[in-house]
Amino acid sequence: MSKDGVMLKENERIDDLERNGYHIIQDPGRFCFGMDAVLLSGFARVKDGARVLDLGTGTGIIPILLEAKTGAAHLTGLEIQPDSADMARRSVRLNGLEEKIDIVTGDIKEAGERFEAASFDVITCNPPYMIGRHGLKNPEDAKAVARHEILCTLEDVIMQTAKLLKPGGSFFMVHRPFRLAEIMVVLRENKLEPKRMQLVYPFVDKEPNMVLIEARRGGRPRLTVEKPLIVYQESGEYMPEIYDIYGY
Repeated sequence: MSKDGVMLKENERIDDLERNGYHIIQDPGRFCFGMDAVLLSGFARVKDGARVLDLGTGTGIIPILLEAKTGAAHLTGLEIQPDSADMARRSVRLNGLEEKIDIVTGDIKEAGERFEAASFDVITCNPPYMIGRHGLKNPEDAKAVARHEILCTLEDVIMQTAKLLKPGGSFFMVHRPFRLAEIMVVLRENKLEPKRMQLVYPFVDKEPNMVLIEARRGGRPRLTVEKPLIVYQESGEYMPEIYDIYGY
């Protein structure tokens, strides 16, 4: 099956991103992007003319959303799983963004060798949240790779980011609050100073289940904690801020 000259493989579908008329190809059997990626695209601050790298881009959701929302000059997505990278490239082509977005197949652990040092203004990452392989039946499964630190660790992501960010450049990441202390330590060990943080709560009376973090290469110590982001109202409807981020 093809749409606008872009071939779809078995079990793939095209989803409307509600931004600039853009769409994305996804395979529910492998992995579909979640709210965390969308919230990260809303949290990231990208100046006009910036060069952006998304580590572990999956199906390319973050570069595509950032292209729609910002004045970035160029965006690159790095993805180790060939099938996901291929899906991301076809989504880029589907949206006519070949001149703005590159999808590179490769390992985050080798990003420092693949790209020029200190060459990006902004780096984003929605990394695997869970430590190790505990309880995994199939560690090679695409969903497992996306959720568990099988192919890269938090340290890998942050060490490579430190190599590739320009001095004064910004790193934006979404993660889980239970690893917040570890995240802050590893960032500072790599001279990435935490500058902004926002906790995301599913409901106002629940514990936070996500944290959005901005760190700056060589930044001065001063952390701003932004007001909490609440996802759902009591009725189960999104809060107005969430609709704004999604662009509905």
